[in-house]
Amino acid sequence: MEGHQLQHQAACMRKALFDQGYLDDQFLQLEDLEDEANPNFVEEVVKLYYSDSARFIRNIELTLDKNPFDFEKLDDIMHQFKGSSSSIGAKKLKTECTQFQEYCKIGNFEGCMRTFQEVKQEHAVLKKKLESYFQVFLLVHVYNCVYVCVDVHFVTN
Repeated sequence: MEGHQLQHQAACMRKALFDQGYLDDQFLQLEDLEDEANPNFVEEVVKLYYSDSARFIRNIELTLDKNPFDFEKLDDIMHQFKGSSSSIGAKKLKTECTQFQEYCKIGNFEGCMRTFQEVKQEHAVLKKKLESYFQVFLLVHVYNCVYVCVDVHFVTN
């Protein structure tokens, strides 16, 4: 696949993440922080997010397994998870986290369980989509580096 095709594919994948409501403007703000010194900043932040969010999910699972149900603790953990999700622009995930918190506030265990399944599903779907996007984005970067190196080589010889 040629460079312009890769760039087009990456752009389409990125646009779809926004059009389908997976990401919001916070993701754009992260992208603005990337520069030549740190071209993989967003990917690194997202990897850290997924590392931390696995811990939040596990803590919620452990809390849901306890009886009686500690809705205040569940709300606190989900609040942290939602904040973390917001920091990378995970729009759909943030919405599901908010719904979970609403169920915690009214003490609706079934609602919490059902919404938590949605949270985990949105978490997994976004992870897969972002991983695919970053793979194509990396190929674009590699192609551009190779193209510049080859171009510089021919110009200097």
